[in-house]
Amino acid sequence: MVHVDNEHGVPHYWGKTGKGLQKLITIVATTDFLLFGYDQGVMSGIISAPAFTDDFPQVLDETYEGFVVSIYAVGCFLGALFILNFGDRLGRRNSIFLGAIIMIIGVAIQIAAVPPSGGATAQFIIGRCITGIGNGINTSTIPTYQAECSESHNRGKLICIEGGNVAIGTLIAYWIDYGCTYGPAPFVWRFPIAFQVVFATIVLVMMMKLPESPRWLLTHGRREEAATILAGLNGQPRDSHDVTTQMATIEKAIAAAGHKGGKTPFSALFTGGKTQHFRRLILGASSQMMQQLSGCNAVIYYFPILFQKSIGTDHNLALLLGGVNMIIYSIFATTSWFAVERVGRRKLFLIGTVGQCLSMILSFGALIPGTASASKGAAVGLFTYIAFFGATWLPLPWLYPAEINPLKT
Repeated sequence: MVHVDNEHGVPHYWGKTGKGLQKLITIVATTDFLLFGYDQGVMSGIISAPAFTDDFPQVLDETYEGFVVSIYAVGCFLGALFILNFGDRLGRRNSIFLGAIIMIIGVAIQIAAVPPSGGATAQFIIGRCITGIGNGINTSTIPTYQAECSESHNRGKLICIEGGNVAIGTLIAYWIDYGCTYGPAPFVWRFPIAFQVVFATIVLVMMMKLPESPRWLLTHGRREEAATILAGLNGQPRDSHDVTTQMATIEKAIAAAGHKGGKTPFSALFTGGKTQHFRRLILGASSQMMQQLSGCNAVIYYFPILFQKSIGTDHNLALLLGGVNMIIYSIFATTSWFAVERVGRRKLFLIGTVGQCLSMILSFGALIPGTASASKGAAVGLFTYIAFFGATWLPLPWLYPAEINPLKT
């Protein structure tokens, strides 16, 4: 961690301290979630593109097509499991470094594939899985990192901004996919895949001079380093009243949670009693699980395919409509930034659930007649679905678990 003290004895990182430093941390967090959203959306415009299916003809089989898309989520799951087991040993900063490097390696493997051949398809799948592992590592780490480096009064808003950037990343992916359809055949899929490196490189470079989480340092007994970082985050000298008070508060919280030394047995997650760790685990994990089971990825990944097969549009129009849908997604995702503190977490969850349910009923009902005119109603349902999802269930599962679980778990 590279820092320089100014004439007042206040540590600087990247030349910033106080709110300026916190903004840099927010930029890193939002950039990583832009990358997450980009990864979610990038295959939607590629998977059905003639240039891609010519190079990887195996994806013309619907089972293979689903495998190529979903293997990324398998990688994310493996990355999250890695952090569950090793994240506390590595620390937040090293974990983010590792995740970004793994993602870059995964992208390199994908774009280095030389189709058409079965080996090239296998290489692309392996690279996509590796990219998912890197993303799983970072999306499991960065919300915690930002929460531990931010002030309590704006923590909820910052994490919602972070989660909301998933929609903006998906928007970028859709429109890059659309623009690349006018380029040479290899460019149609290689450039959108390669563009992921831009986000990962920004995260990697910025983390070189950003601090470790002060809470993580204090759990491992590294008080002097933690004091330096807290001083930088507060824009005050190390011996200032605010810094010493904040350190004492964090240390009391660590002691109360029984997390001193940073060694928490896995079995602690399944305990009840006064701490109710298991109940907290179920509540936090179920919010993430229900987010995925709501069907969000089916809409995001397969939106162009749904339009082509169910409504009968051509590939170009399907991509264009997908881009419009992602604009709606991004606009509504930003509403959570302002609503989360005013409306509350629980009410937003309920509003989103009802809205998404009604939207799916509309889409399902409109597809029953099997006519082109009725199918347009299904399109409306998909647009309203993604709007409700972006405003509620997109950011909340990133915020809610961090707020209900103690530092120990």
